[in-house]
Amino acid sequence: MIAGNDKQPRLRGIIAVSIGAVIIAGASAWFFMGGSNDATAQRLTTQTITTSAKAPLQTRGPSGLPLPRFVSLKRDRVNVRKGPSNEHKVAWVFQRKGLPVEIVAEFEHWRRVRDSDGEEGWVYHSLLAGRRTAAVAPWRKGKAVKLLAKPRVDSNIVANINAGVIGNINSCDGKWCKINIRGYRGFVNQSMLWGVYPQETIGN
Repeated sequence: MIAGNDKQPRLRGIIAVSIGAVIIAGASAWFFMGGSNDATAQRLTTQTITTSAKAPLQTRGPSGLPLPRFVSLKRDRVNVRKGPSNEHKVAWVFQRKGLPVEIVAEFEHWRRVRDSDGEEGWVYHSLLAGRRTAAVAPWRKGKAVKLLAKPRVDSNIVANINAGVIGNINSCDGKWCKINIRGYRGFVNQSMLWGVYPQETIGN
């Protein structure tokens, strides 16, 4: 992330999408975050990431869809504004298609979103997709999370995924999520994902 002023919006998002190295060892693989330059280096913290026993209570927004809810970015570059109109200045720029964000409020065609750092701003609705994605334990910087062949802790390891890597969610049963990361498919404990609520079920 680059701190900036109104004329130079800072860049945000998990933008290291390429796998710098994949080391295959038997049935296991290690995913490493790709390199980034100073202008796009990002950080993820645990300060605003919280876990709870249950998903938050939901209401219906003006769109008729539940609030809050998770969505993903539709484009590689998405401006986040300080208010719900093009007249408001750009606060920062997301740099990662597929990045999961949480919609926490709606105003006409604008959506107030929150990222995994807890930062909030307004995005035009057409820049968001209903496709569910998740970031693997972004609060565990430098540590890996096991992608398992089956939804149980003693299952074979398909791959070890570095914190912050993004995957597509296929389904979640409230405890385990089946995800796809660069062609590797398996299960991750739901508590190790940002982009899905505790005990939320998807595709079941």
